[in-house]
Amino acid sequence: MTARGRDEAHRVASPLELLFDLCFVVAIAQAGAQLVHAVAEGHAGEGILDYAMIFFAIWWAWMNFSWFASAYDNDDVLYRVVTLVQIAGVLVLAAGVSQAFGSHDFLVVWLGYAIMRFAMIAQWLRVARSSEGAERTMALRYAGGVLLCQVGWLGLLIAPEPGRPWVFLVVAIAELCVPVFAEKAFTTSWHPHHISERYGLFTIIVLGETIAAATVAVKSAVDEHDALGELLPIAAGGLLIVFSAWWIYFVVPIHGHLRSSGQAFLWGYGHYLIFASAAAIGAGLEVAVEQTVGKAHISTLSASAAVTLPTALYFLSVWALHSRYFKIGIAQQLVLPTTALLVILCTFLGDWAVLASGIVSALAVAVGVVLTTRMVGREAAGNAAGGV
Repeated sequence: MTARGRDEAHRVASPLELLFDLCFVVAIAQAGAQLVHAVAEGHAGEGILDYAMIFFAIWWAWMNFSWFASAYDNDDVLYRVVTLVQIAGVLVLAAGVSQAFGSHDFLVVWLGYAIMRFAMIAQWLRVARSSEGAERTMALRYAGGVLLCQVGWLGLLIAPEPGRPWVFLVVAIAELCVPVFAEKAFTTSWHPHHISERYGLFTIIVLGETIAAATVAVKSAVDEHDALGELLPIAAGGLLIVFSAWWIYFVVPIHGHLRSSGQAFLWGYGHYLIFASAAAIGAGLEVAVEQTVGKAHISTLSASAAVTLPTALYFLSVWALHSRYFKIGIAQQLVLPTTALLVILCTFLGDWAVLASGIVSALAVAVGVVLTTRMVGREAAGNAAGGV
């Protein structure tokens, strides 16, 4: 298994990678459903903590595969079979999400994660077998690091329940350090355009899951409670939020920014917040629907916050990782941070909070388009004057 070239032309996501992403969204949907249940029952703090832990396992396994595939995808039979084993692992993990949330029993989640991670170890050992020198050392470091971390995750099974969040924190930090340690002397040849496309496609799939979850919630509420009029503001606001989230993420060609491993690591790690907040928007919309029809026994303020807080976090995360590198002038730089602040303030608008958040989000897109158009116009006028 030899590395692919970083300057390879026309590098795009493969059908196997797309199948991989779709299966991961099954696990994300399960985590989102459990988050809805926890928030709707008034256990938001505990639910968010469980969601953060489960989502980390899902995201980290997805990210490890994506960066590996960007560098070493040779698409042979063994590679495909091992990847399908990883997909089976995430489906096992998804089956254990409800137990992890309900009774903090992480056995099935750990088993599914172990299947994915041992398959990843096998891929790295293939690389080590086919390489030499610094590249071989790098591959062995990856394999050893993943194995040690997987052993560390056993702490979630044997540690007392109050200590499990601390086990999670320690092992999660260790997981994040593995790529940094493994690539100290040799950097994998990940492809900037391919990796940015992979992240973009996963963002689209997560946003699609958000729309699907919200649609199912609205349909169920309409069928059971005949509350279409009450739910229209939530449906319209949620749609505006998702459309705006898509627009803001894809308005800039981020692959040109991924020029070094340091930039790429920061960008890739930071997407935990983007993916988790995007998925949480869908959960928040479900909570808002259930609160409106009386199924969730929480206040309107809490239901509104379930939508506005992840929306604001999404906008801030996209600005920090994407947009700020392409914004010129203080006005453009302030659009998304200001939008996040205004969305948070919408929390206090009662039944109209979600619709107001959607309108604010759409206005942010409009303001961004106007500012960009004006800047391009000024540049064109300046170039014309210079030519004269």
